[in-house]
Amino acid sequence: MKTKIGVLVMSYGTPESMDQVEAYYTHIRRGHPPTAEQLAELVGRYEAIVGGVFPLRANTDKQVAALQETLNRLNASADREFVCYQGLKHARPFIEDGVAEMAKDGIKDAVGIVLAPHYSVMSIGGYIKRAEAKAQETGIRMSFVHSYHLHPKLIEAFAGRVSRKLDQFEEAGAKRDEVKVLFSAHSLPEKILDMGDPYRDQLLETSKAVADKAGLSNWQFTWQSAGRTADPWLGPDILDTLKDLSQEQVEDVLVAPVGFVSDHLEVLYDLDIEAKTIAKELDMRLERIESLNTEPLYMEALSDVIMNTWEKR
Repeated sequence: MKTKIGVLVMSYGTPESMDQVEAYYTHIRRGHPPTAEQLAELVGRYEAIVGGVFPLRANTDKQVAALQETLNRLNASADREFVCYQGLKHARPFIEDGVAEMAKDGIKDAVGIVLAPHYSVMSIGGYIKRAEAKAQETGIRMSFVHSYHLHPKLIEAFAGRVSRKLDQFEEAGAKRDEVKVLFSAHSLPEKILDMGDPYRDQLLETSKAVADKAGLSNWQFTWQSAGRTADPWLGPDILDTLKDLSQEQVEDVLVAPVGFVSDHLEVLYDLDIEAKTIAKELDMRLERIESLNTEPLYMEALSDVIMNTWEKR
């Protein structure tokens, strides 16, 4: 009989329907309901995405299912079976719900991983803290993957997507080395730099590794999706970067959001709608690489770090 190993797959979460958007936003705001204007803006962003919120939630479900399939296929001859559970930061099933479900199923040992390659105490650190507390409460021994930002298969997956999109630029008549590649990620408050947080450095390392793998020389890093708080956030923002590039007479831009691994609001709205609108106004062509989603190379990278973490527990 195979030993069952739990895998808590954590991510930010999205509402499952429009009528859940207010509760979701309230949870993000730590229990403070949004104003009518704030709620209307967020609902409008979801409505602007083809299909609304449903593809976003379904995509995470597919990633979790694909990860479980990959883990067990790679361990088919071993005496262990991996069972994946979903834990979301701001929607059900919450992180604590996923751990509780493990305990209900009799899982004694588990690995926790966040569907984000880069560590920050303000992001992945928070996920781990919540999962660890619930695991201790339920008697589950849980180890955690903190980051995997330079895993060879992750870099290969991103580089392949960059190269394929650059091929399309060439087919449309652009010169490959004149296409500006912008690597991007979700901004965080600037105060993380004073904390010695590795988030920015890990993102720059990923960007350079992808650029090297894809043979790029014309690239830079930028930020996106900053929160609206009184504290300053890491910049420059991609919208400002596009304006600067326009002043430099750049006409073709390829965005590679290496801080994200799936299609969600920050990709489908912030890049595909908002950034593209600005680019069009600046008479620039902007395209985006395809998200990893259930890309086999990405699933294999996740499986590899999960198995390594389990073996080193």
